[in-house]
Amino acid sequence: MPNILIKNATLPSGSKSDILISGEQIVAVGTNVAGEPAAEGASEIDATGLVALPGFVDLHTHLREPGFEQSETILTGSQSAAAGGFTAVHAMANTWPVQDTAGVVEQVRALGLAAGYVDVVPVGAVTVGLDGKQLAELNAMASSKARVRVFSDDGKCVHDPVLMRRALEYVKAFDGVVAQHAQEPRLTEGAQMNEGKVSAELGLTGWPAVAEESIIARDVLLAEHVGSRVHICHLSTAGSVEIVRWAKSRGINVTAEVTPHHLLLTDELARSYDAVYKVNPPLRTHEDVLALRAALVDGTIDIIATDHAPHPIEAKDCEWQAAAFGMLGLEIAASVAQEVLIESGLASWERVAQVLSQNPARIGRLEQQGQEIAAGSIANLVLIDPAAKRVIETSHSKSQNNPYSGLTLPGSVVHTIYRGYQTVTNGQLASEGRI
Repeated sequence: MPNILIKNATLPSGSKSDILISGEQIVAVGTNVAGEPAAEGASEIDATGLVALPGFVDLHTHLREPGFEQSETILTGSQSAAAGGFTAVHAMANTWPVQDTAGVVEQVRALGLAAGYVDVVPVGAVTVGLDGKQLAELNAMASSKARVRVFSDDGKCVHDPVLMRRALEYVKAFDGVVAQHAQEPRLTEGAQMNEGKVSAELGLTGWPAVAEESIIARDVLLAEHVGSRVHICHLSTAGSVEIVRWAKSRGINVTAEVTPHHLLLTDELARSYDAVYKVNPPLRTHEDVLALRAALVDGTIDIIATDHAPHPIEAKDCEWQAAAFGMLGLEIAASVAQEVLIESGLASWERVAQVLSQNPARIGRLEQQGQEIAAGSIANLVLIDPAAKRVIETSHSKSQNNPYSGLTLPGSVVHTIYRGYQTVTNGQLASEGRI
């Protein structure tokens, strides 16, 4: 693996600098690093006009393997992640078998290592089989080779308050976090899309905002009561933003994520009856989108997480009511972040680095991800061309349920460097992973 000299990159602060990588580490950052011993014979990248950011970390990815390889595999999902600038992804637990034992999370970790494109970090189930009845082997997963720190029944809500309290108490012992899919099941029986004007006009069963907001309100109070960490998955309503803002003002240890699609798309798209726009939680109103964007800027929402949810063609190419929930997201997240934070003029590249890299790494307790671009840091980097405009077309994912197809968005991932290895070079994915 040759050393790499990145020349004239723009750092998140706006300053321009060279970055010298030797092995897995950044060994020098500055304006005159070409004279360093490690620079001799190094492979050079001309980063003029490119923004260098810490490699992205996704706290919420569905890789589907084991059990649903027709939708995605850990290899294809890792490739899609690298193409999107990610160097680590958290693989959600709703596989088959469910990731509710040390054996299964270690299998997922091993498959990620074998793929070699990103760090694949397993998420452990909160309850056995995601059934919401009995706590899974939380300590065994935390103590395993996978060192699980994030636990979630995502796809389902831990709706029993007693069980949720016990989970929050349990993960305190190893500094873990429960990531809650906030959806009161009784309020969303048969729900197909956001409850509102559009659902009424289309005659589709509505999904009320209160179904999300009531669970978030309960869980931040539980987290305060037991003194534990809680993370809110895919926040989608203006009311949810206000609850999280209130909880943070009280000092409650809560973090929250928003998806790219909830920052960009609205429930008006359901008028097409194209099931590519069917997602859980559903696309909300324009007013909700604006509230989510403002919360991402002011820090109420901590991170962007993709909720990358691949499905085979037959699961989406059907009538709306029969279609599966979910969308792709790994290869679009950076462009949406640029659109919402940079093109709007509301924030800087430093905020992009926070929401896509530093904060998710901190929440997931990944010490070797989300590091500052500085000497001594692990060489996990992404170089973006902010001036690029691209029409969203194909994806490296095994599935193609992409709601952004045909849209023109800013920014393009030019290089992704994972632990000193170029997984993406000049926009092209490496044919093999690092290992």
